[in-house]
Amino acid sequence: MRTEWLKKREGDKVRTQMFYAKKGIITEEMEYVAKIEKLEPELVRSEVARGRMIIPANVNHKNLVPMAIGIAASCKINANIGSSALASDVADEVEKIKVSQKFKADTAMDLSTGGDLDDIRINVIANSKIPIGTVPIYQIIADCNDKIEDLTIEKMLDVLERQAQQGVSYFTIHAGFLLETMPNIAKRKMGIVSRGGSLMAAWMMHYHRENPFYEAYDEILDICAKYDVSLSLGDSLRPGCLADASDDAQLGELKVLGDLTLRAWERDVQVMVEGPGHVPLNQIERNMKIQRELCHEAPFYILGPLVTDIAAGYDHISSAIGAAIGGWHGAAMLCYVTPKEHLGLPNAEDVREGIVAYKIAAHAADIARGRTGARDIDDEMSDARYAFDWEKQFELSIDGDRAREYHDETLPQDVFKEAEFCSMCGPKFCSYKITQEIMANPEGIQRIADEAAAKAKEKFILAEQE
Repeated sequence: MRTEWLKKREGDKVRTQMFYAKKGIITEEMEYVAKIEKLEPELVRSEVARGRMIIPANVNHKNLVPMAIGIAASCKINANIGSSALASDVADEVEKIKVSQKFKADTAMDLSTGGDLDDIRINVIANSKIPIGTVPIYQIIADCNDKIEDLTIEKMLDVLERQAQQGVSYFTIHAGFLLETMPNIAKRKMGIVSRGGSLMAAWMMHYHRENPFYEAYDEILDICAKYDVSLSLGDSLRPGCLADASDDAQLGELKVLGDLTLRAWERDVQVMVEGPGHVPLNQIERNMKIQRELCHEAPFYILGPLVTDIAAGYDHISSAIGAAIGGWHGAAMLCYVTPKEHLGLPNAEDVREGIVAYKIAAHAADIARGRTGARDIDDEMSDARYAFDWEKQFELSIDGDRAREYHDETLPQDVFKEAEFCSMCGPKFCSYKITQEIMANPEGIQRIADEAAAKAKEKFILAEQE
């Protein structure tokens, strides 16, 4: 799709969507996004120029299908995939990216930390039509033989350039965590739960120097501008438990991220800002508001948030509750959580569970925000249910395979796809069927209504006479 589009821009030094948007140019990617989102192309262009919307689309990811993240667009979800030091296999990660796309994740992050990281990433991007993001510090540390003290700015920039050349569409960089924030961490119950944040803390403590991502931020922007890599400004100090939510460490970093956002926009680099992990339900709306104020309305990309700390094995549910609330109050993208959160490396089935939970959360958020047409599919589903159109129900479901599987568990024969009941109520106790039979006799309904009105009137008259 993008090969011909990109050829026309080969001579441009800066090739970001924000660069063109600021010049008043509506790119083909913006046109495509406008069509998908049912928006005017000029609105998409103006939102990208303003920084409220990003279109993560590395110029080297030519098989990518454009999508948008921003408050004017539908709420998006991200799926995290990736190997670990204990389990790494290219085929497994390719399977995960295929599952991610089958169940309609909008983006995916390759968080691999084990195996041949370049080979895994190249294969993931080759098999993906959705934008791929990374956390480059993982490969930076791997290239330093897992010795944080060997990290240099030169090695860091080399990895960023390499990943940009491979087609990564957004980087999570932990540039907002500064030395001055260290004292606030000591006040926490759980300290730092971000892997990238903890690695930066270890480096800063070892050298007693400022965060290298912060120090090299201008050079990072050069790479992003060259390849149109969006920045996902990482929340190194996101709360890892309810006790640490909305504390000085989290909000102090958020303010720095707001400053970094403005610096990126000056260089025409697209930005979204990552948000908190564990937040009580009653604090979520406030967190969304604070981010908009401190980060100048840059798209907010939130992990969950998890609304309780005790749902091990079910954190995809705990976090989807928070994600729906966050999306309702302005988050532009939701980073999924799988049932394996806090427990282990997700497999393909866990990826499916996480995506479905978050597709539900994002859709609920779009309905709550009153997005045009968001509820249309729900109304279609209601019609299909009332008409006992089982095939249509499977088609409209977020996970139609699972819906069919559950239906067929007790009524597998094809004849039951035409049945006017399911195994819950059976043929005699289906409320839909009973209601339809009642509604099929409008004269009888009217007669009953007239009789009821007459009795009520008679009762009123008697009461007046008494």
